[in-house]
Amino acid sequence: MTHSQQGKVRLRLLGRTYCHLCHDMEEALAPILDEFGIEMEVIDVDQDLDLEESWGELVPVLLHGDTELCHYFLDEPRVRDYLGRIG
Repeated sequence: MTHSQQGKVRLRLLGRTYCHLCHDMEEALAPILDEFGIEMEVIDVDQDLDLEESWGELVPVLLHGDTELCHYFLDEPRVRDYLGRIG
């Protein structure tokens, strides 16, 4: 099985297109994602009613599956520790 066939770690960043905190978190995550070889999907909660109802007041929120890693601001130590443990 090649590396691309193995399940790569994929984080989800829930936010809004007009949210400066969301853009800030996305930019701050870029070097960490590169370092760990992690992919991230950016999702606009305003495009999904269920996500907006669940997370609307907490965006940006960084998730791995159902695990919330941080919201509002990047918790870099926590994210690095988590990625180190699951990697």
